[in-house]
Amino acid sequence: MDEYFEMAVAETVKGIADGMSGPFGATIVRGDEVVAAVGNRQLGEGDPSQHAEMVAVREACKILGTMDLSDCTMYATCEPCPMCVAVMIWAGIKDCYFSATRDDAARYGFGDMHLRRFLAGEDDSVINMVAVAPRADCVDLFDIFHERHPGLVPMP
Repeated sequence: MDEYFEMAVAETVKGIADGMSGPFGATIVRGDEVVAAVGNRQLGEGDPSQHAEMVAVREACKILGTMDLSDCTMYATCEPCPMCVAVMIWAGIKDCYFSATRDDAARYGFGDMHLRRFLAGEDDSVINMVAVAPRADCVDLFDIFHERHPGLVPMP
C-alpha cells in the first residue's frame, strides 16, 4: 500500500514543481497493476474539475478502455471531496484509501465543507438550483440515447 501512496506523492511533488498541481495526488490500482498515478492538474489546466482522483479515473478509463473500474482501488493522498467521491461511485470503485483528512486540507485553505453542507441539505446559499418546466426536447434526449445505444443503460 505504501508504494501506491509514494507514487501519488511523487507525481504531486513533480506537478507542484512544474506549476501543474496543487497538493493532492492519487493512484488507481487493479490487482497488482498500477493503472494511473497522478497529481491534480487544476493549476496547469485552469480547470476546477482536475482533482487528482478525477484525473486518475479519467486516465484509468482511457487506459483500460472502460468506464467500469469496479475491480480497481483508489489511493488518495487526501480525503476525497464530494465531487471525487461521486466520480468513484459512478466508476464503480469500491475501495478508496486516503491519508490526510478534510480537516488537514482545511487548515491549509483547501476546505470543502461548503460542498458537504450543500449536499447534506444544510446550506443552499452556495448555488441557486432552479428547476424549470419540463421541456420535451430535453426529456426526449433519453429516448434518442436509448435508440442509439440499446441496452447500454437499462430502461426502467
